[in-house]
This record gives sequence, C-alpha cells and structure tokens, in this order.
Amino acid sequence: MLADLEQKNMDKGSPILVRLFKQEAELEVWKQDRTGHYALLKTYPICRWSGELGPKLREGDRQAPEGFYSITPGQMNPKSQYYLAFNMGYPNAYDRAWGRTGAELMIHGDCSSRGCYAMTDEQIAEIYALGREAFFAGQRAFQVQAYPFRMTPENFAKHRNNPNIAFWKMLKRGNDHFEVTRQEPKINVCEKHYVFDAQAPGNSSTPLNFNPAGKCPQYEVPADVAAAVSEKQRQDEYQTAELVTRGTKTSPIRTGTDGGMHPVFLAALQRQDPSVGGTPVTSFGMYNPAPGTIPRHAVPPKSPQEIAADAQLMTASTAPAPQAPTPTVLRQTVAATPAQAPTLPPAPAPTANTAGLLQPAPGTAAAAAKAVPPNAQAAATHTDANAAAAKKHAQAFKPFPVSHATQAPAQAPAPAVQPRSKPATLAATPAPAATPKQASKSAGESRSADATTLLQKDAPMPASGSFDSRWSAISGRGRF
Repeated sequence: MLADLEQKNMDKGSPILVRLFKQEAELEVWKQDRTGHYALLKTYPICRWSGELGPKLREGDRQAPEGFYSITPGQMNPKSQYYLAFNMGYPNAYDRAWGRTGAELMIHGDCSSRGCYAMTDEQIAEIYALGREAFFAGQRAFQVQAYPFRMTPENFAKHRNNPNIAFWKMLKRGNDHFEVTRQEPKINVCEKHYVFDAQAPGNSSTPLNFNPAGKCPQYEVPADVAAAVSEKQRQDEYQTAELVTRGTKTSPIRTGTDGGMHPVFLAALQRQDPSVGGTPVTSFGMYNPAPGTIPRHAVPPKSPQEIAADAQLMTASTAPAPQAPTPTVLRQTVAATPAQAPTLPPAPAPTANTAGLLQPAPGTAAAAAKAVPPNAQAAATHTDANAAAAKKHAQAFKPFPVSHATQAPAQAPAPAVQPRSKPATLAATPAPAATPKQASKSAGESRSADATTLLQKDAPMPASGSFDSRWSAISGRGRF
C-alpha cells in the first residue's frame, strides 16, 4: 500500500473519500494527492450487501443505505464482531427529515449483511488503516457516498421507470459535483433534499443556517462549479434520451434477490470446498493481490434461475387445489306425512284394480309391512287412508252413464289411461232416477258398494242421434 501511495503521488496521511456502488458491488477509496485533488487509489469488490436498489427506509427492511454520510473517529470500531468496522452514521439529517429509522449500519469485514456492506476481513483491514492514518494526520471526518449504481446515462436509461428515480437524480447531482471538481462536496439538507457546495450569497460573513425539514436559506453555488455541473448534466441527459430512443430495456424494479455479491466472490463461493473453513480468493482480473477470504457461512444472492423457480413454487402454493366434480344427485319426490319427511324405501310393484286405483300386489301387503321400518309403515297407512277416501268419493258421485256396448268385462283390468271426465257443459244432464229398490238401501250401504258394481248397473240408452249417443260412440272407439 505504501508503494502504491508513492507511485500515485499521495501521502500516507492525506484525506480519503469512499464511494459505494450497489449494483456493481464495488467500493472505491479516493485519496487526495499532492496537487490537492482526489484521485482513485483502489477499488475493492464488495463481498455482500443486502436489500434491493433504493434507500433504507425503516428498521429491519434489510436495505443498505444510499446517500451522503460523514465518518468521524468516534464511528471507527476496532473491536467489531466482524473484525473491523466503522459506522456509516445512518440516519443522517436527510434520513431523519423523512422519518426514516434504523441504526448500526456498518462497513465491516466478514461476508454477511443485514443492511451493511461486508468487505471481507483482509479488505476492511486496508480500508480501516487508510481512514485511521487520515485521522492521525488531521482529517476530522471523511465522506462516504453510497449510490445504487454508477451514475452513468446507461444506468439511468435502464432504471428510468423506478419509483426512486427522482431520489437518484438528486444523488447524481452530488456525484457530478465531485466528478467535475475532484473535491469533496459540502453537504447540507433543507426542505428535505440535499444541497451541494452551498455558500452565503456575495461571500457574506453570516453563516448559513440549514434546517433539514424547513425552508432553505438564500444561498448560491460557486459560478464555475455550477456551470460545470450543469454542462455535465446536460450531456448526460442527452445521452440518456438517445439510449431510451434506441429502445434500451428497463431493469426490473424489484429483482427478488436479497442484495448482491461481486462476481469474484460469487465465482469463488461456487467452487468452495465445504471441508475447509473458507476459500481464499487468490486473484481475479484487476483485483490483485487477493481481495479476501470468504467464510463458510457466506450466502450468495439468488440466481435468475432460482428466482424463477421460487416464483413457480409460490404460484403453485397459492393456487387453489383442484376439487373433485360434484356428483349429480337424482332427486325423487316422495309423499310423506306432515309430521315427518323421511326418504322411504322402494315400495312393492303396484297393480291396478277395476276402479283404476293403485293398490299393493295381492299377498304382499303383510310381508311388506313387516319388512319396512316404522316410518314406512306410517306412510303406507296414510296411503291406505287416502285410497279409502278416494273410494268413498267415487261411490258418492255416479259416473256419466255409458252404453252397455262400451262397458268392459268385470274381470278385465282398467286401462292405463282413464277416459277424460265429462265436460262441464254436460253437467246439467239429469241422472236417471233411482228405482225404489235402490232408494231403500241405506246411505252406508250405498257408500260401501264396490265401484265395479256401480259401473255394471243398467243405464238407459241415449236417443239415437243425440249428443250422448255420439259421445259414447267416440269414446268407444278409443279416441280418449
């Protein structure tokens, strides 16, 4: 390190500045050279950072901070459980103005992150020593600039649809101040946004008073700096617009991964031997000497294939389980007593008597009554009662007189379809008078007479050519 400092015209104790880039997983240490400008000393690959691209908002969201932070000697921790560390100072004045919460966000050793930037033990030893020597030489605080990605037109074209784009454009203005001046930008906060290199107007001796959540005081930026920054922004915005016009694809707003890891560590982790305590990374491209040792407990971010597999599992777990088709139930209307409506077992096959009433087959009624449960017997009793009532109704009202020529023999069964009842217009036709013999019978005997006997009684023949004779002739031919 001392040899690199001498080669780049830098002193061991000159001020430093740190820049972080999440997407590229890189940490840069800049150091002031003997001309008084900052120059890049070394780039370190980040072993692990957590969360997504975007600022930290609340405690426990696993987001690594983005913004401008100041590190004082009191924030250096030589006894960290992650070997060596320094506190980033989150939340700063900007974060507090927005009500953001969280604490103890570090840049440390090891390779595990819950909102921190983990660098491996070997790398944090160099970074920590550079900060310590700068403090020993008189630097009171060094600045950490934490960005979501390198502030290039290509990255802004890819992330143009991200809801954090306005916040990132504000960070880019601070980045541009550093890029055009190669000096550490002075940071203030007012009206809940960053202000860079502000000074009192007209070189007034009255110090500016910035309230992070209050109105900004009247200030100005040095003319040469403001002009250079505006020109850089104009060129970058023009290039970004050209890239969008050419159809540059947008990056996903959320990737589904938990942070990132530099490819040098990711490649080493994939070939790590589980029988050893860790994998030393010997050399990888520009990172020589070795950037550090990966501990066995290091967990890499998920690959695109793993993210796709997790999405499929999530979809499968949330999809409704297939249901068996609902069986078709054939329903049958069953007569039941008013007090109960049980489903009755199939009754014996009925037979038709000469009066057309359905009755159980001869010889099976007693056996069926014993075989069926009590509910069925009650239903059968109710059916017999209905049949008796129908029989009494048939005896009380004589049927329309028919000719002897159309009467069926007494022993023949009734037809399946009964003849239609007499039309209403014929209801006025007087019935033949009863004989004295018939009148002498009691009313009870008349109601108990068999329907077959009533149908076989003699009836007068209707006059030839009358409506009755024609109706009998039609019904006798089987038309109804």
